[in-house]
Amino acid sequence: MTPLVVSNVLLWILVVALSLVVVALARQLGVLHERITPVGALMLAKGLKVGELAPAVPVVDLDGRTLTIGGARGDGRSLLLMFVSPTCPVCKALLPVLKSSRRSEESWAEIVLASDGDLAEQRAFVREQGLDTFRYVVSAPLGISYQVGRLPYAVLIDPDGVLRARGIINSREHLESLFEAKRLGVASLQEFLEERARHEHA
Repeated sequence: MTPLVVSNVLLWILVVALSLVVVALARQLGVLHERITPVGALMLAKGLKVGELAPAVPVVDLDGRTLTIGGARGDGRSLLLMFVSPTCPVCKALLPVLKSSRRSEESWAEIVLASDGDLAEQRAFVREQGLDTFRYVVSAPLGISYQVGRLPYAVLIDPDGVLRARGIINSREHLESLFEAKRLGVASLQEFLEERARHEHA
């Protein structure tokens, strides 16, 4: 019995040691995550240029109301156009962030959700995810006009119809970076950080 007891004790010691190593690694990952500066929405080299007039595209939302995406707005607010899909898991993960942003940024920006595909599937998506408070448009030409290749993708247009920021959105930090880029008057946070780094090294 003695060898069996000894082997069990050694195994338990090994399990406890491995558990402590896993906990230590998890803490280090958390520290690294906090130290990494969010790089902002991931801009693609191709496509529309920030500072240009956004294309004006007439669309109809799921409630049958007509609107034009792009062009000057009469209410003085910006437009955040968010391209999503019922089959995109990252899009679904960002919906709580969009709902929160809709309330917190309402004074200066309207958020419109856009997609394409089967209308019945889109209506079910809106109903299941509680998106009734958003204007939701289904239009393939809209995605083509804004050269959307990957989802989720956001476009920020100012009240004069000028494209102020755009990019692939994978997290809350990416979405908030579009708002911050607009406040800073830059195309993206990457551009702002790179410009600041150039000034610091000059």
